[in-house]
Amino acid sequence: MMKKCLTLLAAISVITVFAESAKAEEKNSLGFDISADFFSKYIWRGQVLTDDPVFQGGASATYGGLSAGIWGNLDLTSANGESGEFTEVDYFGEYAFEIPGIDGVGFAVGFVNYHFPGVTGDTSEIYWSAGIDMPLKPSVSVSYDIDEIDGIYTSFAIGHDFGTILEVAENMPVAMEFGASLGIGDEDYNNGYWGTDDSGLNDLALSLAFPMEIGGWSVTPSVNYVTLVDSDIRSSDHKSSDYFYSGISFAKSF
Repeated sequence: MMKKCLTLLAAISVITVFAESAKAEEKNSLGFDISADFFSKYIWRGQVLTDDPVFQGGASATYGGLSAGIWGNLDLTSANGESGEFTEVDYFGEYAFEIPGIDGVGFAVGFVNYHFPGVTGDTSEIYWSAGIDMPLKPSVSVSYDIDEIDGIYTSFAIGHDFGTILEVAENMPVAMEFGASLGIGDEDYNNGYWGTDDSGLNDLALSLAFPMEIGGWSVTPSVNYVTLVDSDIRSSDHKSSDYFYSGISFAKSF
């Protein structure tokens, strides 16, 4: 009960802040984003949801700080008996804002509904996040499952942009970006997803990405590594608990 009260109080405080911030917003514009990604595995918060190649696509609309969209995962092999079928479809909404007087810090609050076609277990989360515009770009996000799991997952992340590292053709520079995140689940979250009874460090994820622009699209090959940290979670994984995977992402804004 205390956890829920603190979450609600935090949400109310944040909503009050961005409501005041919205009053100061002078100009909004409508924009659209689409993405199409191919990965050798689908790993979410350290969980291997598909151990084979997948396609992941999404579309969203933004207006000022508001955004809403849809995202889906489609299995590309028959390993799970679902080749060519969407195994997950997510619906989300978010409001991103800054607090007057606090420079270089961006905040967001949002909602995600996770839908799994053909199976039971759909669930929803609310979340808030904050990022600081400084070296390594540290950020934190807190997600509270308000449905099936009733638990909290917190992620701390850093990243660094090394800038252009080569040019594959004239006027086609390739950059390199490094990212790292560490996830922590409380006892309810870990019990719901891993069957363990304690809170602890869940997953450590590292990535190297190489973004470039091709024909008006942002194209980003990447290599990724994920490892489970907590010994109880590693024991419950029944797999290697250490994963390498790669992918390529396509994105375009209108």
